[in-house]
Amino acid sequence: MPTPHPDVLAIADRLHSAAIHLLRRVRKQDIATGEGPARLSALSVLVFAGPKTLGELAAAEQVKPPTMSRIVAGLVRSRLVTITSDPHDARRMRIRATAKGTRLLHKGRQLRIAYLAAHLGELAPQQLAALDGAVEILQRLLESWQKFPLS
Repeated sequence: MPTPHPDVLAIADRLHSAAIHLLRRVRKQDIATGEGPARLSALSVLVFAGPKTLGELAAAEQVKPPTMSRIVAGLVRSRLVTITSDPHDARRMRIRATAKGTRLLHKGRQLRIAYLAAHLGELAPQQLAALDGAVEILQRLLESWQKFPLS
């Protein structure tokens, strides 16, 4: 991969920092769910991508299987997921979000979005339009990354 132009590196640095700070701010709304960030993140994978094996979920969350086992155990205790035998291979277990888990995740998402929207509402219409355009660009960029596995 060629070395990016210094202007591109500067933009990437600012975007990285802004994204981290934005996520930290909206993540504070997750306290209302009563679940920690690791559990909510794993639950999000199950709600939006469907049932997974422990290995698939660990890979999606970029953690080791023993770490994911502990996260899943907590989700099971909270009745946010269930574990069943894989219909095609009884040795494999499938982890699936429960209706309670799906409701909790959607509630947390609504809280984050409402918090963010309240602050975005303070922007001038031109700023909001510019931000909307930037989000569109980021979405297209992320879609192009789907072709490549996480590294």
